[in-house]
Order: sequence, then structure tokens, then C-alpha cells
Amino acid sequence: MNTFSISSAQRTSFRDRTASSLPNGVATDATLTNLGLFFLKIGAILYGSGYVLVAFLQGGLVDARHWLTQSQLLDAIAVGQFTPGPVLSTATFIGYVILGFPGAAVATTGIFLPSFIFVLVSSPLIPKLRKSPLASGFLNGVNAASLGLMLAVSITLAMSALSSVSAWIIFALAAIVVLVWNTNAAWVVVGSALLGWILAG
Repeated sequence: MNTFSISSAQRTSFRDRTASSLPNGVATDATLTNLGLFFLKIGAILYGSGYVLVAFLQGGLVDARHWLTQSQLLDAIAVGQFTPGPVLSTATFIGYVILGFPGAAVATTGIFLPSFIFVLVSSPLIPKLRKSPLASGFLNGVNAASLGLMLAVSITLAMSALSSVSAWIIFALAAIVVLVWNTNAAWVVVGSALLGWILAG
């Protein structure tokens, strides 16, 4: 689990802003049980790149349950990029925003637990799966669907995030830096944040 280097006062302030900006007010229907079950389901069916997670979060937490707004989801993705570890650590941040430290612990456990179980159960079967044409076709189909999900949610998030000239400038520069120099995502996020601060001032 990642450790966020922000003060207690900053955490409280962020959660206060989160609660006040949710479409239906505070997420009163969010409990540790349904939060855990939501991330447990995602952890069980998520396949491919961790960025497919964004599509599930968009559909489940923003569109269906209204526990997060579009901008808060973008913030959570940025935190997942900036902090060490896989992008799935975004779940930790989201759990904290919704239900504090207990929510962070439950969300993190829920999203990572199925992976450990699947690895334990499937490790003896992997050599056979590699030789199976049916399994290969299945995985190719899932890969294609994963790319489609990432593309669709990327377009949705772009429509929300790229709302100013400065945002487009930062987007273009970040894309160039990544495509040309393959820069680490954490440095791209830090540089983009600093550039955004400069352009806003």
C-alpha cells in the first residue's frame, strides 16, 4: 500500500470538499460492505492493464453510484500515477475519500485479494493454457475488449479534463515527452502539475 505524504489537515480538507461536491451530497449509501464488494468484484474480473480499472471506476462510482465526481476520479488517477506501486493503488485513495482510513483498507484488500487467490489456484494450469488454441483466442478477445474500454473512458475523461487552452498545452507536451523519451509517469505528473500551477498564475 502506498503512503501519501500529505498532512492530516490536508486530508480532512480534501474529504470536506469531496463530500460537498458529490452530486447527491455525501455518499450516504456507501458502507464498508458494499465498498468492499465493489472492489472485490473489480479485482476478480479486471484483466489486462491496470488502466482498464478506470473504465470500471467511471461506470461504477461516477455514473451508477455517484460516490465520486468526474474531477475526483481524475484526481484519484493522478494519485495512482504519482505514488509508487501499480495503478490499482488508486483504489486505496478512492476508499479513503469515500469512507476514510477503514474505506482505504477495505478497498485495497478487495481489489488485490482476488489476484492472490487466482495465482494460487491457476499456477498449475498455466502450462496447459499456453498450449491451448481456445485459451489463446479467448485471451486475444479479452485484450481487444480491454483496449476498447480504455479508449472509451479516455475519451470521456478527456472531455472533462481538457477544458482550457492550458490543459491542451499540458496534454500535448505530456504526450510528446512520453512518446519520444518514454519518461516515467510520475515525472510526467509532477512536471504537468508544476506547469499547470505556472500557467494558472
